[in-house]
Amino acid sequence: MTPTDAVILALPSKGALADPTINFLQNCGLKVWKPNARQYTGTIPSVPGLDVMFQRVKDIVYKVADGTAALGITGLDVVYEHSDENIIVIKDDLEYGHCRLLVAVPEAWVDVETLLDLKDVALDLREQQHRNLRIATTYTRSARQFLHEQGLHHFNLVKADGAIEAAPTLGYADAVIDLTQTGTTLRENRLKPLNDGVIISSQACLIGNRHALQQNPGLLETLRMVLEYMDASLLGKRYYQLTANIKGESAEAVAQQITVNGVTSGLQGPSIAPVYSKSGGHDWYAATIVISTKSLLPAVEYIRSIGGTQVTVNTMKFAFMECSPTFEKLQETLGVSI
Repeated sequence: MTPTDAVILALPSKGALADPTINFLQNCGLKVWKPNARQYTGTIPSVPGLDVMFQRVKDIVYKVADGTAALGITGLDVVYEHSDENIIVIKDDLEYGHCRLLVAVPEAWVDVETLLDLKDVALDLREQQHRNLRIATTYTRSARQFLHEQGLHHFNLVKADGAIEAAPTLGYADAVIDLTQTGTTLRENRLKPLNDGVIISSQACLIGNRHALQQNPGLLETLRMVLEYMDASLLGKRYYQLTANIKGESAEAVAQQITVNGVTSGLQGPSIAPVYSKSGGHDWYAATIVISTKSLLPAVEYIRSIGGTQVTVNTMKFAFMECSPTFEKLQETLGVSI
């Protein structure tokens, strides 16, 4: 790949994913630079040859599918609804933009709690009113596939854009299939989700053009750098670096005390260094370990129990492993390597 063969990454230009995507990339060390806020192009200087184009979330899928952009960040729900065989999901868990695509019915349907109950409603409508159950949605492809898989066949999908939750109140649909983050809009429109009606648990994801990734080693190298940053940043958020001063007979003895407890064994094990105290004693050691965020307080309490003092904790911005696990998995999936 020559310097003029820039790799294009498509990002959301508006909507719920737009600002969080910019913030996510910046936290990964992939800050997006564009000279003018109104421009629809930019660059990511930390990765040479990586350009940015801004598109609607749905259009990102189309741009990556037709090769206009080699990579894109959009919602997993949008990928499931609009993608084709040219799209490959490279990383499906960027850990932001969480939402659910689900089936919701009017709260007044007190006896309808599950999809089985909804099938009964559909059959009653056929027998008593000689019509199908009407479901308003923007996600017609995902909705139809899901409902058929669940054995519900007597329905009509009403294509709707915007204010879908109002469809039952306005009378042009009986139920809805829509995207929700907190469920507040559903409740405000007196709708309730079915207990087993979640179609997709979605979040932001990274996608790519399958053919381009298989044929272009230069693109793969650029993507490898992007994934190194992303994986290291996401992994770093799961750990703290803890340091404490511990008294012991030797570095080996201190290390043994720490590693007998699973919480404080660390990613690979503690680092032990002598502390040259003001009193001149040589029986103090500084122990540094990397622990999971959920284990912080148990780790501190255990360190105290074995005589540890002056415990300090630092967040980890990045945790680079031997390689990017996402990139290694992608190479296996594509059957290529660089």
